[in-house]
Amino acid sequence: MEETKPVGKIKLVFMGTPDFAVPSLQACIDSDVTDVVGVVTQPDRPAGRGNRLKPPPVKVAAEMADIPVFQPKSLRKYESAEQIREWAPDLIVVTAFGQILRPHVLDLPRLGCVNVHASLLPRWRGAAPIQAALLGGDAQTGVTLMQMDVGLDTGDMLFVEAFDIDPAETASTLHDKLAQMGYDMLLKHLPAIAADDIRPVQQPDEGVTYAPKIEKSDGEIDWSQSADMIERRHRAMTPWPGSFTEWDGKNLKIKGMSKMAIDHPAKPAGTVLRIEDDIVVVTGDGLIRLDEIQLEGKKRTEPLNFINGRPEFVGSVLG
Repeated sequence: MEETKPVGKIKLVFMGTPDFAVPSLQACIDSDVTDVVGVVTQPDRPAGRGNRLKPPPVKVAAEMADIPVFQPKSLRKYESAEQIREWAPDLIVVTAFGQILRPHVLDLPRLGCVNVHASLLPRWRGAAPIQAALLGGDAQTGVTLMQMDVGLDTGDMLFVEAFDIDPAETASTLHDKLAQMGYDMLLKHLPAIAADDIRPVQQPDEGVTYAPKIEKSDGEIDWSQSADMIERRHRAMTPWPGSFTEWDGKNLKIKGMSKMAIDHPAKPAGTVLRIEDDIVVVTGDGLIRLDEIQLEGKKRTEPLNFINGRPEFVGSVLG
């Protein structure tokens, strides 16, 4: 590709909602070739014990930058996008917006809609690619800048960057790395996108996988699974919904865990054992060491401190 020629600023509308999308918005603000004329985000939602309305992070960032904000409940109908048509953008950039876009939005800007997706497409299309990469034991992940179409993350790829996943990576740390990568890639490639100086590449038909939305129930531990799978799931569910199991009729949160590769007595999956100074749980294949736990209604603690007051924990079966 030849060096992109400088262009005047294009009008850009940004669409996004959570913390992950804030760096992408900032890249659009920081770019020399874009003028962010409006931001579209989800409505304020009740949050906290008082159920007070809380604005999404993208709204907060937009208001700090004095950018007009539009918060539609839905963009399904043609008339619901009237505000976007009034802004008349040349380009729409979308990062974790949270709504499916219809043709009356996708076809509105002359340069189309570009999505910042946190996976190496076509792997992990869908709502939770960060968690899915960890659950799948992927060696790499990255960000794909994609030209959006009516499908679910099926559009042509514009730019892709990848990096190796650290063995200790959690959804939280991976989230932050990918969000920063989204910023870097947008800032780097917006000039080419604004100049319409790109060659989209069709996604391959092979290797397509889907990453469904994470539910709270996904944090419940199935001790019949292997220690490797349980530890992967724990990292994927950090910080939300976390890892939890049941003990003595109460919810027991596992705040920290690690795999152990040692011989142990043959016991049913979920059995709690003490091996020297380690409190471990038998799994379908291997052991999980409990590093920090929290019983429902109690404070977080180390397992050895926990069994001082509840010695019956050792020998019990979790789940």
